[in-house]
Amino acid sequence: MVDALEGRFFLAFIALTEEKSFSRAAERLGYVQSTVTTHIQQLEKIIGHKLVHRYPRGIELTDAGKVFAKYAYQYVHLIQSLDEHIHELDEPSGTIRIRTQESFFLTRMLPFIQEYTRNMPNVNLRIEHGTHQDILNSVLDYELDYGIVPQNPNRHELHFYPIVEETIVLVASEQIAQNVRDLGAQILNNQLFISNGTSCLYHTSAVDVLKEAGVTVKDALELPSLEMIKQYVGCGKGFALIPEIAILNELETGTLQILPFAPTMSFTHGLITHKNREHSPTAKGFHAALMDYYHR
Repeated sequence: MVDALEGRFFLAFIALTEEKSFSRAAERLGYVQSTVTTHIQQLEKIIGHKLVHRYPRGIELTDAGKVFAKYAYQYVHLIQSLDEHIHELDEPSGTIRIRTQESFFLTRMLPFIQEYTRNMPNVNLRIEHGTHQDILNSVLDYELDYGIVPQNPNRHELHFYPIVEETIVLVASEQIAQNVRDLGAQILNNQLFISNGTSCLYHTSAVDVLKEAGVTVKDALELPSLEMIKQYVGCGKGFALIPEIAILNELETGTLQILPFAPTMSFTHGLITHKNREHSPTAKGFHAALMDYYHR
């Protein structure tokens, strides 16, 4: 099997896995679609199992494909690390894949990224956003160099490096906040709860706090971005759980107000990486620079 496997097969498989489409995978790699199809067919012949199901809406990995994906990412990562190690004899370079929640990137990470990219112009930071579970799964599956999550996942396969403690608050418009002060938290039973979705750790934490206050979330709205949530809540269309640092201007102007009944909630955001992942000097340098920035 080792003699038959080629790096281009792995690259085609990963592109197909991420793009969910033969045509998009081909476009990403600069191939014609038939080349990607041939590479996948050759892989399946070598492995002895079907790796993907092909549907009109796109592709899905088979059980064998899901197993193979973990090793494909590791293989490509090792080759990239070798290439980067050689090039880094002269200067740090290469690609670092990292995923974080959108709110953390916008409120905490952007200044560091600006500083880092000025100092390391030859390093390609591929920054993505995702939910807590999505980030965790991607690090466990070797898809990412690093992830940033809002709490220690306590997984034996992972390293967790604390970065910063984040205070999270329940907020609403001035009118809704006044109603809560006058009539109690129970008035929120008739209000819309807005969040990034049930897969967001903030959402589940808010539901627990609300339940203790006698509030049951009956109607919820999922919005894809922090700015949309702030704008929607500011219009008096419900309430939300948001990092306090993200609404300092709104609190100052009174556009948003912290609901008075909820206890202080905090999460310790940290960097996670797989214990078995062999990081390149560039990735290790990024890790050191990130920790130094936040500790400063």
